Amino acid sequence: MHKQQNILIIGAGLCGSLLALRLGQRGYNVTVYEMRPDLRTNDISAGRSINLAFSDRGNKAMTLVGIEDKVKELCIPMNGRMLHDLEGNTTLAPYSGREHEYINSISRGQLNALLLDEAEKHKNVTLHFNKKCKSVDFEKTTALFQDYHSKNEFVEDADVIIATDGAGSAMRKSYFLSKKFLFSFSQDWLTHGYKELSILPSENGGYKTYKNALHIWGRDSFMLIALPNLDGSFTVTLFLSFDEGEYNFNNLTSKERVLEFFGKYFKDALELMPNLVDDFFENPTSPLGTVKCSPWHYKGNTLLMGDAAHAIVPFYGQGMNASFEDVTEFDKVLDEGHQDWETIFKVYEKNRKKDTDAIADLAIDNFHEMKGHVNNAMFREKRNLEMAFEKQFPNEYSSKYSLVTFNEDIGYREAMLRGRAQDKAILNMLSDNELDLNDDLKINLEKVKAATEAILDEDRVAKNLKH
Repeated sequence: MHKQQNILIIGAGLCGSLLALRLGQRGYNVTVYEMRPDLRTNDISAGRSINLAFSDRGNKAMTLVGIEDKVKELCIPMNGRMLHDLEGNTTLAPYSGREHEYINSISRGQLNALLLDEAEKHKNVTLHFNKKCKSVDFEKTTALFQDYHSKNEFVEDADVIIATDGAGSAMRKSYFLSKKFLFSFSQDWLTHGYKELSILPSENGGYKTYKNALHIWGRDSFMLIALPNLDGSFTVTLFLSFDEGEYNFNNLTSKERVLEFFGKYFKDALELMPNLVDDFFENPTSPLGTVKCSPWHYKGNTLLMGDAAHAIVPFYGQGMNASFEDVTEFDKVLDEGHQDWETIFKVYEKNRKKDTDAIADLAIDNFHEMKGHVNNAMFREKRNLEMAFEKQFPNEYSSKYSLVTFNEDIGYREAMLRGRAQDKAILNMLSDNELDLNDDLKINLEKVKAATEAILDEDRVAKNLKH
């Protein structure tokens, strides 16, 4: 397919800027429209996650576009979860038994700025800011925009339009409202919302608590997490029900009540946050939802990608990584040499959708794990056993978390099926006393492997019977 195709990308966030860079590298004419101001010259962080978890799937995309070394400079390694109990005692739970495996905290703004800078180095890539997409006419392959300052509306046309405009996608809305083809859409909200808070750097600019971990205060029905920033601060996020429980977002309406809540459940965090009350009442409370839809494309001229196609809740630290992996997987399909966009879009969606559905489900699972199960004795026993397997037999065993986070060449769906089977096998055997933790580790590993395969076989038989 010839390269002088004009591609219009709606949205210059993380997914859109990476896609623009990659398509620019491939020689396409790329025009990007973003509704917000240019984040390289304006501070627009309010209410959005300031930092994110960056791991192997995301890094694979950075390697594809040749900027992994520049991205590494923006990263703070997090080797595990630092679990905080009610008394403020801490336990570091490693993410992997293999020492070279860890996740990173990275600034959303700095990474986005780097991707925009790299995209703009290509003469065939043009970026426009303060231009809001109102709707897309996918039959004519045109998009209607409004300039934020002048309020003037204008139409842009292209050979192909790719929407990377996030969970509130204007193009997805156009698909949904048009009724011109069968379009399925679901948006499921958690009963919990989130609020961004912060632990400021100490007076000498250092970190007030352990730097190289993702801190978790899991309290069964709610939790607090903290990720480090390069400037010595931590971005803290409170996940809490809107209206259930003794304390919820709807009844935390006074300074006294907020301090009482934190004093009761997050005592050691409160000591590090003299700015808590200001943050709490200045920052918005935002909802958490999962978006699934299909198809992602209309014929051969429009495609949804990233959160526009599959927004997920943030509890596996895979939202950004999954969107970056979209670009890697799309790039693979472009390499296959198909002659038209319709085939490219069909093959891409067929390859990709099962994996994005899987990570959406895994993220919900991990929400319950992080706020509750991390404090459960049997869960910790299972986790310790898995860490020992990974450390002792690094090529023979990977936990579900490792399969999802550190095995970038395995699809999310495969990681989910194998990981869930392993979890089920170990928890069943622990509760039935079929695993003797005093036994030789190799014997326990063989037992777990056999039980896992038996569960996977049962699942395959059940699936075949359904069909």
